[in-house]
Amino acid sequence: MLIVTGTPRSGTSMWMQILVAAGFEAIGEAFPGDWRALLASANPDGFWESQLLGGIYYRTNPHPLTGAFLFPDQTNFHAVKIMVPGLVRSDLAYVDRVIGTVREWRQFAVSRTRLRELHREQAGLESHEAILRHELPPALEWWVDNFGLLRDIATRRYAAHVCSYQSLLEDPDKAIAEVLSWLGRGDQARAVEVVRPERQTVQACPPTPADPQVDAEDIEVFDELYDHIHRGRALGAAFLATLNDTDARLRPRLLAHEARARVAAAQEMLAEIDRPKLS
Repeated sequence: MLIVTGTPRSGTSMWMQILVAAGFEAIGEAFPGDWRALLASANPDGFWESQLLGGIYYRTNPHPLTGAFLFPDQTNFHAVKIMVPGLVRSDLAYVDRVIGTVREWRQFAVSRTRLRELHREQAGLESHEAILRHELPPALEWWVDNFGLLRDIATRRYAAHVCSYQSLLEDPDKAIAEVLSWLGRGDQARAVEVVRPERQTVQACPPTPADPQVDAEDIEVFDELYDHIHRGRALGAAFLATLNDTDARLRPRLLAHEARARVAAAQEMLAEIDRPKLS
């Protein structure tokens, strides 16, 4: 499969739209279910998501409802969006090519927060449900997903093309030409028409959040990692060591945050049970 991956709000939907316009068959729908009514304001051109968003493995293939099975040799050039955690758990037989898209982490934090608020408003989530659904602060989520993507590429050594979302918006012709040339097929002219920079919801690089849940040393690494990806710079041995050290430093914070989130959610649920009921 031709897998599009990244964090949420990093351009994965746009890359799916590009591939569909270029002539690739997609797995998924622009607006699954009632998403058009609920989330069209967050992405007017569609999300192109499916049951494979969380990975293609024994729980999703065969399809849990229809029983339809996707064969590796029949889906080599089918485009599908799979988030990073799903890619990591996907069977390697289906990972033919991967397009990874990375957004600057401050922009991601603003956009991710906006989408979470929209989810909460539209879905009517209780506070404990929101806590369980969004465990990580955006800055930490950005790190976990992007470091996880790089580690998975290095570990399983599949063909991957990783680029920044901003580079696509700045020069769509160049970014799309590189990918379609790498894939060896696709209608570039039609694909370029899909890119509409004016649709971007976060136009400029926002300031660092007052409490990003990461310290100055982490922020420096985040910025350097993004700069490498945005400029297409190779990750040298010294910088790879820095990335590994940063992940080791952040890991206890991630585990502690998850534990606190689960305790807070449990407390909210217990408080809900104890509230007086109408008789």
